[in-house]
Amino acid sequence: MAGFKKTSMLTDAPMHYCPGCTHGIAHRLVAEAIEELGMQDKAVGVVPVGCAVFAYNYFNCDIYQAAHGRAPAVATGAKRVHPENLVFTYQGDGDLASIGTAEIVHAAARGENITAIFINNAIYGMTGGQMAPTTLVGQVTTTSPYGRNRDTQGAPVRMSEMLAQLEGAYYIERVSLHDTANVLKAKKAVKKAFQYQMEGKGFTMVELLSTCPSNWGMSPLDSVSWLKENMISY
Repeated sequence: MAGFKKTSMLTDAPMHYCPGCTHGIAHRLVAEAIEELGMQDKAVGVVPVGCAVFAYNYFNCDIYQAAHGRAPAVATGAKRVHPENLVFTYQGDGDLASIGTAEIVHAAARGENITAIFINNAIYGMTGGQMAPTTLVGQVTTTSPYGRNRDTQGAPVRMSEMLAQLEGAYYIERVSLHDTANVLKAKKAVKKAFQYQMEGKGFTMVELLSTCPSNWGMSPLDSVSWLKENMISY
């Protein structure tokens, strides 16, 4: 493709993600940021259970496979043993905000010098489209067929705001992947989070608002519009 710059941080393996999914964009941003910081040989990723479970096929760096929700604990160990490395987790909202809530909260509270890349598509992706802690009120999922009910299922959890209250959290930013301008902002946020980690500032996290056309039951184009109109405002 003309004008497309290849990054050595990504392999040539075809990605398994559904059409219209923004995981591929997120992978590219992480890869470019690592390469621009010259950390290709020092990068270590940790992925748990979720849509990104095969990330080790796509990133040209060492990747740990963690149990569901436990990526921050594994990343903590990797960073403490090798503090000179750039260590990041790559987690979805069902993983980070649900089964892994305790892990991410306490990693941030301790000020662990790691970076979490948090993919928030407001639903469980790999396991069948169930309601996640980030699912919006009224949003239909396989476990909320009539839409999420605030009275019985509570309001969606705003993970960035919650973690930002902790003293150990140095840099938390929410960005979106719904158009080119915001993708460029997301790239800057990821690179900044990595830079702060390498400066020893403490815990950093970038939340990426993302689409899931398959489980949302929408076309890729409609899913981008839905994200823009519903997720960003919340």
